[in-house]
Amino acid sequence: MVSKQKSSFVLVHGGRHGGWAWREVMSRLNALNYSTYTPTLTGLGERAHLLCADIGLETHINDLVGVFEYEDLSDVVLVAHSYGGMPVAGAMQHVFDRVRRVVWVDAHLPQEGESIFDLIGDERAAEMIKMADRDGEGWFVPTSDASWWGLTDVEQIAWVNSKTTAQPIKTYRDKIGPTDRAWSHPGTMIECNPSRLPAIERTRQRARAESDPRFLHRTIDACHEPMLTQPDELTKLLVEAIDNL
Repeated sequence: MVSKQKSSFVLVHGGRHGGWAWREVMSRLNALNYSTYTPTLTGLGERAHLLCADIGLETHINDLVGVFEYEDLSDVVLVAHSYGGMPVAGAMQHVFDRVRRVVWVDAHLPQEGESIFDLIGDERAAEMIKMADRDGEGWFVPTSDASWWGLTDVEQIAWVNSKTTAQPIKTYRDKIGPTDRAWSHPGTMIECNPSRLPAIERTRQRARAESDPRFLHRTIDACHEPMLTQPDELTKLLVEAIDNL
């Protein structure tokens, strides 16, 4: 379903982040007269008061589907960052006909039956489980210093540290259902340099770009948080995605 109105953007944040992470990119898209939505997933960001052990991947998938339904969205450029690729891949099973293109910003693009822990590997998964056991009562992953994502500016690190929140470990353990809509839909992979995406996923997405003319591969010289460190360059790539079908 394609609207005659200008395309809109839905920007989905990564793990332990919130809609706040897109502030600079959102202001730039709005200045270009694009309607932009930056939902915060349940239990995170300004919704941290809802944090509980029962929140799982399906909760976050439903969050995104609800945005499309209650905002009556169509002709959307759906943008996922990092963990945000998981709920986006699940939501695409329901909203694919409202989406113009999906943009994966150093984002997970899972196949059916995979979880975040499956994708990041046993060693990293064990580290996160240890963090949850030690400082998260066994059911939530506490925040990490923002330098872990590659940020180097002291003031920026302090600001991000003041915004990040814990996340239920269930969202990392849950295995996703069907993702065929995400894998067959027009899309763009924006790979950060350096990237925090697991090698297996970088390889899979690059291979798709080589074989699927509707799936593009772009790179950006930025850490894992380009919306914070290079908002101008990232905004240009997002706008480019509108017409590359």
